[in-house]
Amino acid sequence: MAEVEEITEGCRLPVLRRNQDNEDEWPLAEILSVKDISGRKHFYVHYIDFNKRLDEWVTHERLDRKKIQFPKKEAKTPTKNGLPGSRPGSPEREVPASAQASGKTLPIPVQITLRFNLPKEREAIPGGEPDQPLSSSSCLQPNHRSTKRKVEVVSPATPVPSETAPASVFPQNGSARRAVAAQPGRKRKSNCLGTDEDSQDSSDGIPSAPRMTGSLVSDRSHDDIVTRMKNIECIELGRHRLKPWYFSPYPQELTTLPVLYLCEFCLKYGRSLKCLQRHLTKCDLRHPPGNEIYRKGTISFFEIDGRKNKSYSQNLCLLAKCFLDHKTLYYDTDPFLFYVMTEYDCKGFHIVGYFSKEKESTEDYNVACILTLPPYQRRGYGKLLIEFSYELSKVEGKTGTPEKPLSDLGLLSYRSYWSQTILEILMGLKSESGERPQITINEISEITSIKKEDVISTLQYLNLINYYKGQYILTLSEDIVDGHERAMLKRLLRIDSKCLHFTPKDWSKRGKW
Repeated sequence: MAEVEEITEGCRLPVLRRNQDNEDEWPLAEILSVKDISGRKHFYVHYIDFNKRLDEWVTHERLDRKKIQFPKKEAKTPTKNGLPGSRPGSPEREVPASAQASGKTLPIPVQITLRFNLPKEREAIPGGEPDQPLSSSSCLQPNHRSTKRKVEVVSPATPVPSETAPASVFPQNGSARRAVAAQPGRKRKSNCLGTDEDSQDSSDGIPSAPRMTGSLVSDRSHDDIVTRMKNIECIELGRHRLKPWYFSPYPQELTTLPVLYLCEFCLKYGRSLKCLQRHLTKCDLRHPPGNEIYRKGTISFFEIDGRKNKSYSQNLCLLAKCFLDHKTLYYDTDPFLFYVMTEYDCKGFHIVGYFSKEKESTEDYNVACILTLPPYQRRGYGKLLIEFSYELSKVEGKTGTPEKPLSDLGLLSYRSYWSQTILEILMGLKSESGERPQITINEISEITSIKKEDVISTLQYLNLINYYKGQYILTLSEDIVDGHERAMLKRLLRIDSKCLHFTPKDWSKRGKW
């Protein structure tokens, strides 16, 4: 058994923690930092294969010192500026292969199917492997070679559905139900060629190189011990106290405070409750700065220009970074718009969440960062933020997609929203004059403003696409239909487009900045 004094940064060993079921478990963890408080050692641990928001300080009683793994001694490699790296040597990480997201196998007692009439030239995609699922990015690659292979979308070997091929609805036994011809969709700007960065299920979701535009994606190349550790203990925001999940670059002198106090209207930070009270006597804001572009009931959205309201935008980014790990922080907020969702009461408009977007996005991103504050999570506000971002895209006449990578909670929220929105379209198809209703992926994209790559990846995730007798079939089982109807009954918060007062601007003209 190792002595407590022998445990250093970089060591790995099992650490006692309570799981969601309030049961004890001993996951493997890495020691990131050691500090001495009143002669007692405390260790900051990161649980391997767990999210960083679970990292915490522990005492030696929770460490299993019998199974300690000491860090390997490695030669320090110089960095770009010639200085050794700040991260201590640690045992070789085992990087598990990313598991493919697979839908739950569902019984199919009654089926509603959509059939894609596939042109012959689209019946095969070159370069695909017969036993690999097709990623959303490769779904729309042009065919440059004559060699043909079958590519599997789900269980059977299937080619890729045509975006413009009409689909018809019919029951499995062949008897025609209601039928309606597909309505021509309005024209929109859209990029039909996907990239690996656009795929939801890419291996790590991190672009190979940081973009030179206003991207908030963190390239993870500058991670060190400081940024891997939570530095703020607690934040008081209005009537809520928040426990941060990740590092945020607040001033160093504030990181030693037990509580960081924020004004909930302008988001300025203070070191004590007395500082906050003195600030509130001078702060006349009772809502976020900017234009209120939506109000229904107690819910409002404010549009904030990152150039005109720099101080608020920077403070919002600092707060958001406490709960977002995959995004970096830019003090230059000029290229961004911020849409803050608030809840109104007699004291003012209280921030619930927000999303930001680039004023000009060459990749059709309609969201850069998105966050619902922890006190308001699991109450439907996340989907409301997502729905509002697509409502703005509809007004702009574009299709949009969130900037990758998404956090784990963000990915769950987007998949749920995409699934519910697309199923709502499919289940709402009606028949007329005995003909089968038809719809294409392009039309789904135009109706919802969801990018085509995200539509295809969602159909794959739901395991709806099948290939049958040279045609694509979307199979909706009763379980999927019942599950969707139950989910929609719980989704009480929806965006009302009639309450939106928004005029898009042409940001390509620099004078509007």
